[in-house]
Amino acid sequence: MTLPAPTLTHVFDARIDVAAPVEVGITAAGSRRVIAITGGTVTGPGLAGRVMPGGADYQTIAADGLTRLHARYVIEAEDGALVYVENTGLRFGPPEALARLRRGEPVDPALIYFRTAPLFETAAPRLAWMQTGLFLATGARAPDHVALSVYRVE
Repeated sequence: MTLPAPTLTHVFDARIDVAAPVEVGITAAGSRRVIAITGGTVTGPGLAGRVMPGGADYQTIAADGLTRLHARYVIEAEDGALVYVENTGLRFGPPEALARLRRGEPVDPALIYFRTAPLFETAAPRLAWMQTGLFLATGARAPDHVALSVYRVE
């Protein structure tokens, strides 16, 4: 039996505004940094609203430049419904491009592999579907924000 390949359905795009990274330093797990989430916007066919301030992205950067991302934040939908987001992923690319990212400089997103797998929790019945599927996102890092395009795996 051959099962069908999964397809992707676009759910939303997000612009997540971020503060300057707090560099904790090199720990046993790698170089650790924390980046506060200060706000942002969400637009798309499945969800629209704003990213609430108060979340953060917790990053661990390995010696080869591989960055493991773990962000936690809340989206407030246009109708006031709240969606908790826990987003884990990877970012990797050529050493010179990664060094520019770490310095807060613009980098062509085509040079960087940036993928995440967000999980959603909500008490809103109309958004309950977000808790019963798998989602993938592509990302790009700019000096003052992160851009995400989120897709449901069908």
